[in-house]
This record gives sequence, C-alpha cells and structure tokens, in this order.
Amino acid sequence: MMPTPNQVWLVVEPIDMRIGIDGLSQRIQNSIGRNPCDGSAYAFRNRRQSRLKLLIWDGTGVWLCQRRLHRGHFIWPTSSATTFALTAAQWGWLTAGVDWQRLDAAAPAHWQV
Repeated sequence: MMPTPNQVWLVVEPIDMRIGIDGLSQRIQNSIGRNPCDGSAYAFRNRRQSRLKLLIWDGTGVWLCQRRLHRGHFIWPTSSATTFALTAAQWGWLTAGVDWQRLDAAAPAHWQV
C-alpha cells in the first residue's frame, strides 16, 4: 500500500514525462536541494499540465505513480519558487482536476453582509 506522505511538494517547472525514478530523484536533490527519501511526496507535471508523476519513499523503496486527465488540466501554481507545498486537502483537489487555489481563497477584507 502506498504511504501517506508527510507533505506534498509540487515542482513548478514542467518535466519530460519519460524521466523515471532515478532522474526525478536526481532532480529533487540537485535542483530543489531536498532529499527524495525524506517522507515527503514530490509531484511533477508535463508542459500541457494533463499528466503528473508522484515520487514518494515508503521506507523500503520508492513509489512512482502517474495520473493523466482525459479532459482538462491540473491546476499548477505559477510561482517564481522551484517548489510549492500543498496541504492534504489541496492535494486531493488537485489530483481530481479541481482548481484547488480557488477553494481556499480568503474572503475580501472590504466585503460586508
């Protein structure tokens, strides 16, 4: 059974989806400066944002999972940072293809009832 990650990190830059476990682990170490075996999950996307790959260490080995949407695309953050941390709820919405950034939006300060 796939483990529940401590935290999910989205890698903002798109990748070539032909890259496997070793290439993604190397990217995590070299580009992000994190340890791919730290209990966190790392999510990568393709340029069209229709596919994602998830890399996660379970203590004895590495899981590499892939998800593809047949219609629409995954909502990915537009950030100048190399990674973006998600909560468990945000991760659930992202993998379902829902715009998770709009679900947690704070109410405008000037709005009154």
